[in-house]
Amino acid sequence: MKIFAKIRFYYEALVITIVAGGIMIPLMYIFRSKTNEILHKYNALIMKLIGAKIETIGKRDNSVDMFVINHQGIIDIIAMEAEQLTNIRWIAKKQLFDVPWFGNLVKLSDMISIDRENKAGLIKLFRDAKETKESNPHRILTIFPEGTRNQEQKLKKFKSGAKLLAEKLELAIQPIVITNSKKLLNQHELIGEKSTVYINYLDKFEVDKSNKDWYRDLQLSMQKVIDEEEKKGRYR
Repeated sequence: MKIFAKIRFYYEALVITIVAGGIMIPLMYIFRSKTNEILHKYNALIMKLIGAKIETIGKRDNSVDMFVINHQGIIDIIAMEAEQLTNIRWIAKKQLFDVPWFGNLVKLSDMISIDRENKAGLIKLFRDAKETKESNPHRILTIFPEGTRNQEQKLKKFKSGAKLLAEKLELAIQPIVITNSKKLLNQHELIGEKSTVYINYLDKFEVDKSNKDWYRDLQLSMQKVIDEEEKKGRYR
């Protein structure tokens, strides 16, 4: 069975590469004003071609300023874009913007670059996030607070970027928990399985600066959902 899981992984990776690099990027160059529609339509196509389904629990709140999401792998991004048409502005590490050709996906869709190794990177993050809120309030900032892909059920300690952004800009947050995405495409073990990706939309989270532990409470609320999903066999 392992050999089939390996084959499936490389098939899924090939589909993502062809659709993203061969279709999405050229279309985004040609139809600059249709970026959101292209991202939604062709990420949905990727999910279909790799035999994946999406099941949602709760409702996406497009009135918030920022989505905060756990992170297992690239399928998290594909599933979020595919699930519904939304004007999402991902906050991504600078290295993704520098990837030859495929870096155009984040450049052309005007995502926010953050350089974690440069102190000036945080200033740029605040500036870009503030610009988003003030000039395009319908565009939702989206961040993985763990800062990297997580192989484990237990969330990694959240990095400070999302906390500082939320407090300084007074952002309304919707926490989102995505599970089973690693089962579909496991980038650590290079295996794949046919699977349903579950997107749990949690209640809107109001930042209370008088509560010094609000960021920890946010992480605990997301961890609770992950633990419940694991009991259902839906966390991998």
